[in-house]
Amino acid sequence: MAANGGCECGAFRYAVEGEPKVVVVCHCTHCQRQSGSAFGMSMVIGSDQFHVVQGGLASFSRRADSDNTLICHFCPQCGTRIYNQKLGGTAVVILKPGTLDDPKTVTPARQLWVSEKQNWVNLIDLPSFDRQPG
Repeated sequence: MAANGGCECGAFRYAVEGEPKVVVVCHCTHCQRQSGSAFGMSMVIGSDQFHVVQGGLASFSRRADSDNTLICHFCPQCGTRIYNQKLGGTAVVILKPGTLDDPKTVTPARQLWVSEKQNWVNLIDLPSFDRQPG
């Protein structure tokens, strides 16, 4: 897989090389809030697969339910979240696949935090976990 993506306003652009380790749908309240929707998606890739093409990002940190600290990277112009990384975990990028130019190229393999999903969401074809598996 070779793909390109970027933020909503176009100030930040990136390229991704190679296949993702996993793509997940997450129903946790953090992802609902961040996406402004019923769930969020995450595409886990190696940091060596992610290449900045144009622009720069701002970041903030937050504590995850796993007790890890996540560094959340977003476009300072339009606020689009591009990716997260665990504090000190520079080997992996947790990319937001909705920022890909063609997000239809990725398919989720599982759904997490179904214990917090909206009642009307039904993704029955995916393996489901009440929380995030260890």
